[in-house]
Amino acid sequence: MTLQRPNAFQKLAALRAFQSPPKLPIHAETYIDARIVKTGFNPNTCRSNFKIKNALERGDLSQARGLFDQMPHKNTVSTNIMISGYVKAGNFSNARELFDSMVERTAVTWTILIGGYSQCNKFWEAFKLFAEMLRWGTEPDYVTFATLLSGCSDTETSNEVVQVHAHIIKLGYDSTLMVCNSLLDSYCKTFRLDLACRLFEAMPTRDSISFNALITGYSKDKLNGEAIELFVKMQNLGYKPSEFTFAAVLCAGVGLDNIAFGQQVHGFVVKTNFVWNVFVSNALLDFYSKHEFVVEARKFFDEMPEVDGVSYNVIIAGYAWNGQQRESLHLFRELQFTKFDRRQFPLATMLSIAAVSLNLEMGRQIHSQAIVTSADLEILVANALVDMYAKCGRFQEANRIFSSLAHRSTVPWTAMISGYVQKGLHGEGLELFNEMRRENVSADQATFASILRATANLALLSLGKQLHSYIIRSGFMSNVFCGSALLDMYSKCGSMKYALQTFQEMHKRNPVSWNALISAYAQNGDAKGTLTSFKQMVQSGFEPDSVSFLSVLSACSHCGFVEEGLRYFNSMYGIYKIVPRREHYASMIDILCRSGRFEEAEKLMDQMPFEPDEIIWSSILNSCRIHKNQEMAMKAADQLFNMVELRDAAPYVNMSNIYAAAGEWDSVGKVKKAMRERGVKKVPAYSWVEIKHKIHVFTANDKTHPQVGEIMRKIDELMKQMEKEGYKPDTTCALHNVDEEIKAESLKYHSERLAIAFALISSPEGSPILVMKNLRACTDCHAAIKLISKIVKREITVRDSSRFHHFRDGFCSCGDYW
Repeated sequence: MTLQRPNAFQKLAALRAFQSPPKLPIHAETYIDARIVKTGFNPNTCRSNFKIKNALERGDLSQARGLFDQMPHKNTVSTNIMISGYVKAGNFSNARELFDSMVERTAVTWTILIGGYSQCNKFWEAFKLFAEMLRWGTEPDYVTFATLLSGCSDTETSNEVVQVHAHIIKLGYDSTLMVCNSLLDSYCKTFRLDLACRLFEAMPTRDSISFNALITGYSKDKLNGEAIELFVKMQNLGYKPSEFTFAAVLCAGVGLDNIAFGQQVHGFVVKTNFVWNVFVSNALLDFYSKHEFVVEARKFFDEMPEVDGVSYNVIIAGYAWNGQQRESLHLFRELQFTKFDRRQFPLATMLSIAAVSLNLEMGRQIHSQAIVTSADLEILVANALVDMYAKCGRFQEANRIFSSLAHRSTVPWTAMISGYVQKGLHGEGLELFNEMRRENVSADQATFASILRATANLALLSLGKQLHSYIIRSGFMSNVFCGSALLDMYSKCGSMKYALQTFQEMHKRNPVSWNALISAYAQNGDAKGTLTSFKQMVQSGFEPDSVSFLSVLSACSHCGFVEEGLRYFNSMYGIYKIVPRREHYASMIDILCRSGRFEEAEKLMDQMPFEPDEIIWSSILNSCRIHKNQEMAMKAADQLFNMVELRDAAPYVNMSNIYAAAGEWDSVGKVKKAMRERGVKKVPAYSWVEIKHKIHVFTANDKTHPQVGEIMRKIDELMKQMEKEGYKPDTTCALHNVDEEIKAESLKYHSERLAIAFALISSPEGSPILVMKNLRACTDCHAAIKLISKIVKREITVRDSSRFHHFRDGFCSCGDYW
């Protein structure tokens, strides 16, 4: 959580805590108005002014305006008071109306309205008014400059700050400490640290506020070492730290990721008795929580002499960042019963928890609170609402909020894209990304990670290469997460050459990038490459995690490396103290069953600390189909059919196929009847191929493609050449109760063969072909594609639901291990 930085008025208050009060300007309203003296003191006007001020202090704006309108004789002070009342109430239209009606305006008049715009983050209006003030001929004073600069926090306003600086020098206020401090703070906020440092060195006098501003500037610009050096210099020069000093230096400590430094600052805070200051305590709490010292943070929170809404925000966010959502929820409920301002509740954090846990009901409850407190108008909360609804798959609500945003930054665009991609709506995610680019909104590493995932799942290699170029131009290639996402994209598009090149070009590597490489080899059926990269990761000094082992076990499963799989599975806890999760057991059972070792698989299932789930039983059933183990298949099917919920009809289809292969057509009919009664439907098989940046989708026996005639002729031509090579259809793959000739004919037009035939007639000779299939390829198609690769002398890659098959010169990378 980011702690709020003090504005110029807070800093002025801090300054006055250590210095005697500065002299007020001669035009200040607390002094007798010179105009009244000149015209002969008018007690009625003075009395009316006093009444207006009292009404405004009570919040009665209408009474104040009534008194103002009834005044027979108004002076500048009267109008200034009324303008100030409108500004404080946020009524700028009436304030400006009164302002524009004035014949004479003092510097105070201009400063009141400039201050109103500045405090409402309307710097451009404040700056325009300042320019108008100069054209009017009214000379600003040091309060005007400090007030104007207090609202400058936008990086796009740095040129305007330079112009204000020029006027400060021209009017001789460059030696006024309060003006210099405001200017220094503005340069830091607009990321002009070069000018801030030059100003700091040139300042004739400095105080704690000067040091605080520059320390904060260094920290904000990620120059954390420089921030800490300046903090040490401040102490050596004898300047007393304030609460803002500690907040800034602790923020720098977070950036350095140095827990020891934070503990030293904690000791200094206790020594200087600032631990009683809730602002400093919140900064310490934030420091500990961001270093994952959540236990220590909670202990500190419980011991704080005073807590406020920010304290709760920090500790709730700390638990959320550490994945301890239950504790966050408990503290949030506790916060509901406090008297702290509900508008400052950590609603964005709670919405993030709802998004991660896909808890739509909780998200809607938080949304209701946001509406009641008007927090839904804050950009942080609005972005979190878009993210929550998108992650929960409620795109109508997400789009409604997204469309209503006044300013759509990278964050909500990425939230929408990520939501689509996570729900498998990859095409919609890509379309939204294109719209984002048309709107000239810059992508960040999170955007690229999501869009690369969509590209990978659709196997759009040409688009992936375009994104690679875009990432380079955007300057994100040095980001290890972008590099890892690129590696993953290339591997899922079947291009290990580019995946390896991406890994080798990484300037920095971490466990995520190593896991991406290990997974790439595993997905592409290269068990030796998987195990070698795993060893290289360990040799490079990185500890493997549960993700690393899952990829290794997957590779062993696909390649029949049973003993290696057992060795790595046993080493998880034996060597690395990683407790195997459900998915690791599922992979190990799959390894054993694929190799026909069903008894060992059953023993391992008995040892599991949890009951076998749908994935495990489905894996067993699929292996039973391969090894024709009908007895074990019936046991697995019985477990699956009795489950309350099933992801899809795969178990019924597999069992039906087992009976069909055995010629037990009555049993096939019973399984299909059970499917109908339960209301589950078989997922239709389809394949797709990208040709000239366009995706072409095929189903079995598809007659809808515009070039269907050419495709069929190409298949017939290939069949003749395949028969010369000794090809004979494996009719056991045609699981229908029809004669052999019809079975053989149906195999010819499986979706992947149609996609390959279309690619052959639509792409240059010798170019590689990549085909995607949503289900597992049958053994007959596998045998056919091996021969096709030899006949056409092309590399053909087919990615089915289980893995990649790289066909070349009549051989497949899987070694025919199913």
